[in-house]
Amino acid sequence: MSRAKKGMKLFSLLVAQRNSKNLYRCIQYQSACGMSSRSIASPAVSPENNRPHALLEELKMPFSHALIGSFFQDQPRLGNQFLEDSLLQGYLKRHLPPVVLEEASQDLERFGRRLVDEIDSLGRECELNPPHLQHYDAWGRRVDHIVTCPAWQKMKVVSAEEGLVAEAYERKYSSWSRLIQIVKLYLYSPSSGLFSCPLAMTDGAAKVIESLGMPDALQDAFGHLTSRDPKTFWTSGQWMTERKGGSDVAHGTETVAHAEADGTYKLYGYKWFTSATDSDMTLTLGRVVDAQGNIMPSTKGLSLFYLEVRDAQGQLNGIQIQRLKDKLGTRQLPTAELLLDGVKALRISPEGRGVSSISNMLTITRIHNTIAAAACMRRMINLAREYASKRFVFGRLIKDHPLHMQTMARMEVQARGAFLFLMEVARLLGLEETNMTTEQDEHLLRLLTPIVKLYTGKQAIAIASEGLECFGGQGYMEDTGLPALLRDAQVLTIWEGTTNVLSLDVLRSVVKSQGRVLSAFFTSAQEKLEASSNIPSLSQSTSRLLQALQNLKDFTRKAGMRESGFLELAARDFAYSLARIYMGCLLVDHAAWTEATESDVYCAQRWSEQDLCPVFTAEAAGCYNADAASMDTRLVYEKSPFLKERL
Repeated sequence: MSRAKKGMKLFSLLVAQRNSKNLYRCIQYQSACGMSSRSIASPAVSPENNRPHALLEELKMPFSHALIGSFFQDQPRLGNQFLEDSLLQGYLKRHLPPVVLEEASQDLERFGRRLVDEIDSLGRECELNPPHLQHYDAWGRRVDHIVTCPAWQKMKVVSAEEGLVAEAYERKYSSWSRLIQIVKLYLYSPSSGLFSCPLAMTDGAAKVIESLGMPDALQDAFGHLTSRDPKTFWTSGQWMTERKGGSDVAHGTETVAHAEADGTYKLYGYKWFTSATDSDMTLTLGRVVDAQGNIMPSTKGLSLFYLEVRDAQGQLNGIQIQRLKDKLGTRQLPTAELLLDGVKALRISPEGRGVSSISNMLTITRIHNTIAAAACMRRMINLAREYASKRFVFGRLIKDHPLHMQTMARMEVQARGAFLFLMEVARLLGLEETNMTTEQDEHLLRLLTPIVKLYTGKQAIAIASEGLECFGGQGYMEDTGLPALLRDAQVLTIWEGTTNVLSLDVLRSVVKSQGRVLSAFFTSAQEKLEASSNIPSLSQSTSRLLQALQNLKDFTRKAGMRESGFLELAARDFAYSLARIYMGCLLVDHAAWTEATESDVYCAQRWSEQDLCPVFTAEAAGCYNADAASMDTRLVYEKSPFLKERL
């Protein structure tokens, strides 16, 4: 815009807003800006107003020329996430032996500084520079090269140096090693640029190899997966999902395996979804073809295979990368569709025992999913509370608006419940890996793993969404980095089993154990409430949790006498009830600790105010009977051609 046009625009504004004296000053200002005297008729200049310099200072506008105003909102500052997490520090102080606590705390504080000084900016670079696929080189040769940014490659170095996988397998601190590793991943995850995903599968692959008894053929791979040396550290993928998709690998896996004379296999198939496709190795499922060309159907025909992605010359191992997936979130992570055309692989499970052999990997990756969920909530809340101390609206900082603080407190209650649930599963896993579990511990770990994954995934999406509101419009702006937290959180309810799939897995664990996992749950919950029963500030919360436990017991007794479809219809609410009750017990148990803070007690009180046993409430309302199931379908498909065809 020319200076003359700017002057005319300014003149029009001031004509509407100022009296005649100010209008005269406006004309003087235009003249001082170099406008032609022919542009606007100027009245005679009186001596008393002949003050061009003073007028320029008085009328200087904050938005003129290249200026965009004088106000700039301070962005939230990322502090040391270990030092700023009171619940984390309290939990470690309560549970770790003193010597372990001192050493672990020093390392976590140091790591917290590295997150702020280096890692967080690397994670942001990964978000801004997602991977891309180069199919051909300059001379027309097909190379199928996944190009990742330098920050992604640096994350692999950081992961090795920090022992983000190695910590759990070195067992320096016995059963506490696994818990300390998970705490470190909890701090790392929101700053990882999604490199936490290949670490999840690397951890899972190491767990599978260890559970198989460390066969000679896999010892070298295990050494790479658990190395602290960036030059030798490997990451692993997990290639399960095929074109039919979903968690039903029994009917969805079409990959076949042909035995070779040297004892290896050649794999042929199409993998529709392969996470961390740039990894060094992977585990995958396939069906062994016998000498007559036959394969076994369902899970009985599936075996587990180990393969390295590239050969000794760096060429892809019989793999063609068809395309990278275009996803809602987790854009930093290379995820691809692959054609397996004679991939050299090693069968590492007994023939037909692939699903059971991979189960240990699923346990680990579901726990990693929970780490990401709990960490997402914590990071969003920490950024939002920092912002609330800087954002000034309606006459005060938003931290001084009670309604805003109430909203954030409700978010905090959810995040604390998720964290304690994660730590309980981490503790149980550490015990299992060091042969220190009781039978009750083993049953609890089996039951709680799918529950903690499904419930915290839902929590993370809700808290991430609510958290964006805490920033107003800035929360919706991509260049703040905040929307990525919500986009990435959405995968947590889908990857490694949707909410409904895992709810049915919970039921299977109850049936398969003949109810022993549920008995272990009730016993453990009851034990955690004993310490709080005589504490006045926790008595009401304890009473509500005990009533919820009784309601859940009543429901399970009734469910055992109902038709087969009854429990399936109640599966999601049943899993939610288990989650809410157990999280409440953990919060109350922590609040009963002699060094607990007022906030710990308040958090337990707030948690127990919700419906702790929704499955009991819904059953009383008739939500699981046959009529309700029929009406559910009618409600969803009303006016749909599908329903008309059925009638």
